[in-house]
Amino acid sequence: MIMDNVSLITVLSLSGLNEVTNYRVVLFTSTLLCYCLILTINCALILTIVLDKSLHEPMYILLCCLCINGIYGTTGFYPKFLLDLLSSSHVISYNGCLVQAFVMFSFACSDLSILSVMSYDRYLAICRPLRYNRYMNKHRLSLLIFFSWLIPFSFLAVCIILTSRLTLCSAKIQRLYCVNWVIVLLACPSNNTTPNSIVVYLTILVYVLHGLLIVWSYMYLVRTCRGSMENRKKFMQTCVPHLTCMLIFLSTIVFDIMYMHFGSKNIAQSLKNFIAIVFLFISPIMNPVIYGFKLTKVRNKIIGLIKMYKPDLRLKTNLT
Repeated sequence: MIMDNVSLITVLSLSGLNEVTNYRVVLFTSTLLCYCLILTINCALILTIVLDKSLHEPMYILLCCLCINGIYGTTGFYPKFLLDLLSSSHVISYNGCLVQAFVMFSFACSDLSILSVMSYDRYLAICRPLRYNRYMNKHRLSLLIFFSWLIPFSFLAVCIILTSRLTLCSAKIQRLYCVNWVIVLLACPSNNTTPNSIVVYLTILVYVLHGLLIVWSYMYLVRTCRGSMENRKKFMQTCVPHLTCMLIFLSTIVFDIMYMHFGSKNIAQSLKNFIAIVFLFISPIMNPVIYGFKLTKVRNKIIGLIKMYKPDLRLKTNLT
């Protein structure tokens, strides 16, 4: 009879906001502004790259993909979070929780995949410039982008399918949003979670290999750039923004994963919340800002668009 009852769990509660009821208005306002800022700067960079044919190069196309992925990931969190701030009950359907868990982790994995392709692109551009057009043609670029999304989506889809078969014994999630591993922890002891663990470890292995690819490419980049002033200039203009974005992203993700598995339960809820969402506002904001300011070509195009739509003050003065 107990198993019949636990199998009927269709709604889960998110307890991350239980201690912030007195700050809801401030949190709602700041979160809405943050989400609007993420949408604005990422959409601005996407439109700039899409509309300007001179930016239809692999590096800028990959940057565009990074911004699209940022919008995708944050949209999986911010709208639901804003609704929770306006509501007295913080609940989510079990199916909705699985979808959100899929979006959160596919966003994080896709970001790392795209950053890996960007590091490979920079390696070819600086270390193999004569073969760059051969190895980074439109067909190969399309395949790399396709697999940058297909691989994480496939792994996470399998994870979610395996999780959906589990019978839950608890409906309380100690976070602001759903995470696949946390849902697995809610499963009854009678469930076999070994397949879930196998897929998780396989996913970790694949993305450790992504990290090794990035380290390998930068080892060659640093060695190549030491002996050439022109290559050093290229490295500072195109690789430093990529390296900065990658370090910010990896540090926030690793910090959250380490806390999720080894963090103390005595930490204040507000600090837990900050740790949980830091990668959802730092990377989506910093990626377009860093690239927009550092890459001269992108910066000049954005400034040109701003000037194009800026009202002509002299004309207004003459009319008055």
